[in-house]
Amino acid sequence: MNILANDGISDAGINALKNFGFNIITTNVAQEQLVEYINKNSISGLLVRSATTVRKNLIDSCPNLKLIGRGGVGMDNIDVAYAKEKGVHVINTPAASSASVAELVFAHLYGGVRFLYDSNRNMPLEGEANFKGLKKNYSQGTELRNKTIGIIGFGKIGQEVAKIALGIGMKVIACDKYIEETSISLNFHENKSLSFSIKTVSKNQVLKEADFVTLHVPAQNKYVIDTKEISYMKEGSVLINASRGGVINEVALVSALDSKKLSFAALDTFENEPKPEIKLLMHPNLSLTPHIGAATKEAQDRIGIELATQINNLLK
Repeated sequence: MNILANDGISDAGINALKNFGFNIITTNVAQEQLVEYINKNSISGLLVRSATTVRKNLIDSCPNLKLIGRGGVGMDNIDVAYAKEKGVHVINTPAASSASVAELVFAHLYGGVRFLYDSNRNMPLEGEANFKGLKKNYSQGTELRNKTIGIIGFGKIGQEVAKIALGIGMKVIACDKYIEETSISLNFHENKSLSFSIKTVSKNQVLKEADFVTLHVPAQNKYVIDTKEISYMKEGSVLINASRGGVINEVALVSALDSKKLSFAALDTFENEPKPEIKLLMHPNLSLTPHIGAATKEAQDRIGIELATQINNLLK
């Protein structure tokens, strides 16, 4: 049975699929040629990340396609409901990349509170001539310990963020439409662990009380954070988005940064990918990454293995 990993798959995933008896193809086929390739090569399973889209016309044009797999969490590039209606399995890997995304959030946070996003730009340009001046510019850093992090969306990734935050001594508050209370376990060496019970609160309470607000929600039809929501936030607070593009009004975000309502913000996802707005790219108080939340070797290995396991369970 042929499986096409059109946006790539880790060696661990390839090996797992081969061990299960599947023929794995890693050719990257152009979107406009994908239907022809799938039909010509009798592809039963199509694996994608975020680059390839799987819409109604492709599903209708590939009658032998039995499964669509998304390496990652968000499936806004797949017509999921229509595929299922047509009897095509649709799978993703919600747990595999959670730790990697959470660690990226804290990479942005640690870098932000110590101005690394700005220092890394200016040290190569001014470090030799203006060392003392730059040192003064970055002399008002803050610690994360004893600060409050507000998590909007308390699923698997949000809970991983909470684990790191608890581990470094932060207060955690969270909101989620579907979760009222959950237990967070921190696991340490020598089989030691600590458990924390967290009750969710309203989004407005999160916005009003948090020093740092981080979003971990699926794609939305409207902004989760707009001008009104930003107005509720603390003066000098911070906003992070490592979930999906389009959940923050980027115009409102830039305005809040310019007015110093927000001290800085961090974005891993954007409304316009792969061409973010130039005002975002050039803003001095933005820490930016190009949608790399799940882009670690460990996460990609887990994604590949999880996809292979689900494919074996569904197609064998």
